[in-house]
Amino acid sequence: MANLEFNKNDDKMRLLISEMRRKVTDISLGGGKKKMEKQHSKGKLTARERIEYIKDNDADFLEIGVFAGYEMYTEYGGCPAGGVITGITYIKGKQCIVVANDATVKAGAWFPITAKKNLRLQEIAMENRLPIIYLVDSAGVFLPMQDQIFPDKEHFGRMFRNNARMSSMGITQIAAVMGSCVAGGAYLPIMSDEAIIVEKTGSIFLAGSYLVKAAIGENIDNETLGGASTHCEISGVTDYKAENDKDALDKIRNIIDKIGEKEKAGFNRKEPKEPKENEKEIYGILPRKRTKPYNMQDIISRLVDGSNFEEYKKGYGKTIICGYCRIDGWAVGIVANQREIIKTAKGETQFGGVIYSDSADKATRFIANCNQKRIPLVFLQDVTGFMVGSRSEHGGIIKDGAKMVNAVSNSVVPKFTIIIGNSYGAGNYAMCGKAYDPRLIVAWPTAELAVMGGKQAATVLLQIEKTSLKTKGEEINEKKEKKLLKMISERYDAQTSPYYAASRLWIDAIIDPLETRKVISMGIEAANNAPIKEVYNPGVIQS
Repeated sequence: MANLEFNKNDDKMRLLISEMRRKVTDISLGGGKKKMEKQHSKGKLTARERIEYIKDNDADFLEIGVFAGYEMYTEYGGCPAGGVITGITYIKGKQCIVVANDATVKAGAWFPITAKKNLRLQEIAMENRLPIIYLVDSAGVFLPMQDQIFPDKEHFGRMFRNNARMSSMGITQIAAVMGSCVAGGAYLPIMSDEAIIVEKTGSIFLAGSYLVKAAIGENIDNETLGGASTHCEISGVTDYKAENDKDALDKIRNIIDKIGEKEKAGFNRKEPKEPKENEKEIYGILPRKRTKPYNMQDIISRLVDGSNFEEYKKGYGKTIICGYCRIDGWAVGIVANQREIIKTAKGETQFGGVIYSDSADKATRFIANCNQKRIPLVFLQDVTGFMVGSRSEHGGIIKDGAKMVNAVSNSVVPKFTIIIGNSYGAGNYAMCGKAYDPRLIVAWPTAELAVMGGKQAATVLLQIEKTSLKTKGEEINEKKEKKLLKMISERYDAQTSPYYAASRLWIDAIIDPLETRKVISMGIEAANNAPIKEVYNPGVIQS
């Protein structure tokens, strides 16, 4: 299928993927090689080494939030990966979530994004009823930012509330204290089902020896105050004493190995098949320029088993594609934006990536059908928003858009969102953006998230800036206007980047398009652990 345009697209995608991997490599160094060597000198593994050891050999590790904190907190030297390594993997053949503090980053201290990332992983555990493993090695709250992490609903304390909620839900929680565990953070391992502490390196206390001395005048060392022997033999706070990191991780693996099976959701799965079409051709199909059209069917046929796709209402509402297929054996319903320029039967032109009334109507009905059949939904986003103009407004585009948003909001089957290209405005909402509780939401390196496209936004922002300057009596000549537009465009473009979104956890990961099938499959496997108890009820929708 290769041609000159295809090859240029392919080159661009490969460059973006290469850039992404370089960034991941840098982030994976955490606080740097010297800090990692210091960790080793204490007889401790790094956070990533702990995860590599605890997971099954050759098991996938779907990392969540590797870009959390990216280019944030620069005044404090940064916070790679939010100071905590998290994801979904397999331990003794069982899918589990692992949360591992990275003590090479500010001694594992909690920044605001660290709390948000931990809460996101707890949310995934609760939604999917997955066991969660905490590998604790943290100095506690990062004090210079305590006001942004301590008291609010989505701050540090919410984590312990979630510990209690998960316990009541019967979700297994196991903690290994492999370094510091201080102050409020000390509640996490003890609110878990079982707690392990590593001899000599692990410690748990509400206040360390210096604070104890200052508060009550008692002289005591940290090991006697809250070390492994103290908590395993005197206080009874912890359940197991481990000789070293590997011994602690082995104990966790042994516990996980004994967990019994629970009721499944029962999502339909058959023998997986590779796509008939070449997956790697996705690189060349997606245009380099965001304004150029392409056929989403070409992407779908390279993502689904056997390239078999049963399209729903094929001739109607053509700017959204809906249909049934399988991904890695799992039955799914796909809702995808179509960026082709389409001529309708009425001779009208529909612009690609825009949601029209008929498209919204089709998607709404299809989402209801998938809920009725208990089929997980996959949203492939490349959307610029809903159609505007008098004709659309008079035709009730707001009402039709509201119906689709209502259907997405009340859907009870698991939803998975892949942002392929544009994700603008209300299109982000209707196509199951982060606010609509997808079980996982990931982006390709080609993604952009914003309230509107860069060119349109820059023009609007320029007018606002010009009005403001004129009010102050400043003259705006053509040269100054061009300079202003350039500055505004650069600032806005930076905010639409997938890295900007990933750093703030608006998305869970940025992935190579060739990882899409794996992400969806692991996500549905996780969701299959949580039986659906609710009945789909779309609520009040105006006819």
